Amino acid sequence: MSALVQVAGLTKTFAGKHGTVRAVDRVDLAIEAGTTLALVGESGSGKSTLGRCVLRLLRADEGTVIVDGQDIGALGRGDLRRFRRHAQMVFQDPAGSLNPRLRVRDTLAEPLALHTELTREQRRARVLEALRRVNLDEAYASRFPSELSGGEQQRVGIARAIITEPKLIVLDEPTAALDARVRKGIYELLGELQRTMGLTYLLISHDLASVWGVADRVAVMYMGRIVELGAREDVFLRPGHPYSVALMSAVPQIAAMEAGGVRRLVLEGEMGGGPEGGCRFFGRCPLGVEPLCTATRPPLAEVAPGHSAACFRVEDVTRELAAYRGVWARAEGMA
Repeated sequence: MSALVQVAGLTKTFAGKHGTVRAVDRVDLAIEAGTTLALVGESGSGKSTLGRCVLRLLRADEGTVIVDGQDIGALGRGDLRRFRRHAQMVFQDPAGSLNPRLRVRDTLAEPLALHTELTREQRRARVLEALRRVNLDEAYASRFPSELSGGEQQRVGIARAIITEPKLIVLDEPTAALDARVRKGIYELLGELQRTMGLTYLLISHDLASVWGVADRVAVMYMGRIVELGAREDVFLRPGHPYSVALMSAVPQIAAMEAGGVRRLVLEGEMGGGPEGGCRFFGRCPLGVEPLCTATRPPLAEVAPGHSAACFRVEDVTRELAAYRGVWARAEGMA
């Protein structure tokens, strides 16, 4: 299996009230074809910015993004338009991502008119096929977004993303606005589409319970940096970074297990405050020490084969935070 997406040294900054904000800070990632990489972390960690840079909805300041052998930063307007056919996005707010003045059939036909040479009749047939793929019948083609439930709106958003038969889809919190029952159905649909269409997903999410059910690999992001990266089971069951431990212990299903001896690792303070030249998590880390953690940026170093963490005290995470790290092993059967 080869990497469909390769990200190297990706950096994106924005001008803020108090100076430059580095939303994505020298990120390296790879996503194997046909798999799901989940990008997790608190709001403001840079996940959505990274996802938009991967699709070149935002242009990165530095670094490269290679998708299916193409350096997307070097694409001209025509090539970028052709690239869009093969790389799509599903947005967090299904209602906000759909044009309220267009019927579903017109919303779905729009990318076909833009990216393909299909005739009107062929586009109509493809629209109905896309609806069937997301488990909506033909009657939905004539409806407006306001006539749909939130889950139905997101199914239309997914249908729009797959209608050009892409290779890569970035899913930006695709179920954040939906209730638990509908979320489950959406993730089941995404899994089915991945199996039948060979799709590759970059899933941006804070819903770790759902990530556990769908991801092959997980990248943990904090203040623009990847602090842990590995197979789902490694990151969830054997986290090597204190921030990952805190995220896992905050999952509601796990917090409910406290009566059985499980404790939550509660972080002090808010995101920010770490030294620019050192570990950005230092100000909130229960294991941080000076000058080790403040003088040098910790690199992503291998903890085990295929599993890396950006922490100078990985062995201490294993020993001193053991009461929190073992929690997912007890919840391994959760959906």
